[in-house]
Amino acid sequence: MAERDDRIDAYIARSADVARPILEHLREVVHAACPDVEETIKWGFPHFQYKGLLCSMAAFKEHCAFGFWKGELVIGPGGGDEASPVDQKTGMGQFGKITRIADLPSKRILTGHVKRAMKLNDEGVKAPARSRPKGPAKEIVVPEDLAAALAANARALETFERFPPGHRREYVDWIDEAKTQPTRLRRLEQAVAWLAEGKPRNWKYLNC
Repeated sequence: MAERDDRIDAYIARSADVARPILEHLREVVHAACPDVEETIKWGFPHFQYKGLLCSMAAFKEHCAFGFWKGELVIGPGGGDEASPVDQKTGMGQFGKITRIADLPSKRILTGHVKRAMKLNDEGVKAPARSRPKGPAKEIVVPEDLAAALAANARALETFERFPPGHRREYVDWIDEAKTQPTRLRRLEQAVAWLAEGKPRNWKYLNC
């Protein structure tokens, strides 16, 4: 069995009461399905790796999230899963806002998802491109992966919250416009680093 990352133990321990049993369940399912999985913390929340990124989980105040980096290929377009009773259109990942273990598919189905994700990584299949959002400007909605990353960095969160709407939107749009998951992850990391330094998204051009 692969080694457990102490940082994930700590992450689960400090999570809300509603989140802890869900995170422990997901962790056990992933390890059972993929004995060679590697644990790590990226952007403030737990990730599981097997020949590349495999899946991740995160805890929020009143729910959890879980998703595969190649979700559309693992589960299907839109992340829909007939065996999952929650609305996958809400929350981060492919399983919506998870408030109890019963919101997730069965252990057998989740194991199948993990096995498919492993096979994709074994074969070197790349994550599908993300479509760019269309239509008129909407209210600023902070993506949950960005919210989780900011929650793990107090200085970055403080900067983001005091920025005017235009500056916040520039960061949100930049992340949402990433066409692949690896690009999105790089942008998340860069966004948090810049925000921790008090910089707006286009800081390089402010003095031009």
